[in-house]
Amino acid sequence: MVPAEILSAASSILGPLDNIEPVSGGDVARAARATTQNGPVFLKWKPGAPPDLFAKEADGLARLRAAGALRVPDVIATGEEPPFLVLEYIAQSPPADPARFRSRFAEGLARLHAGNRAPNGCFGLETDNYLGSERQINSPKADWSDFYRDRRLAAQVERARRGRLLPGYRETSLERVLESVERLLADLQSVPVLIHGDLWSGNFLSLGEEPVLIDPAVYYAEREVEIAYIELFGGFPAGFVNNYRAFTPLSDGYEARRPLHQLYPLLIHLNHFGETYGPAVDRAAAACLCVINR
Repeated sequence: MVPAEILSAASSILGPLDNIEPVSGGDVARAARATTQNGPVFLKWKPGAPPDLFAKEADGLARLRAAGALRVPDVIATGEEPPFLVLEYIAQSPPADPARFRSRFAEGLARLHAGNRAPNGCFGLETDNYLGSERQINSPKADWSDFYRDRRLAAQVERARRGRLLPGYRETSLERVLESVERLLADLQSVPVLIHGDLWSGNFLSLGEEPVLIDPAVYYAEREVEIAYIELFGGFPAGFVNNYRAFTPLSDGYEARRPLHQLYPLLIHLNHFGETYGPAVDRAAAACLCVINR
């Protein structure tokens, strides 16, 4: 059930909430569908959440919505004490034409990346946010290899070290990767563009043939990191990345750089879920080192 303090805080903004039913809220939050005087809403909360967790999610949704490339649920209300988020309720429906859904999704993601460059020309964001429940440091840097090494990989390697998730061989290989990031990315002319940042199969919906993005972890990044993330966990329509590349080709050498760009989400998962993701981290690091040793 929805905690009383969440119901009270949300009702003070929206009016009475009726017909409250639990629904899936993803890996991080709990969620419910509720009816208000203006129609159904989607309510999210998380016991013990940082006060700004859902405010940061709302900010990310607003940025994606403003980009206008893909549909995003409207943010109706947020709270920090207690933390909660209320969104437009979207009733999923499978696409009657899966190929059309795939094409619209791929084209929309390509338009998101192509049409939304960082206004200051830097990678990162003017505010930190969260990937799932993990705080994501976004302090801007002008160079992608510097940003990705320092703000993404090094931060997660240090967290894994503190969590005793780095046996000697793993720590050694990850340190070698960190030392080689600039070399691994030397042939990539990176441009900072707005990305969803946590785009796996659980973070998009289908409204018929219309794709809908949810649960972002936005920042301005090299777009390859988004595509590498999509390919890491699967669950997207078959041929999705090929459709994306038809709209906006990736730079030569993407496949060689893919393990490096997959290492950040793998380290996040290692730190969140534990050693079950250790072998995947080891494989990605080994693939990076193979590129270096060619």
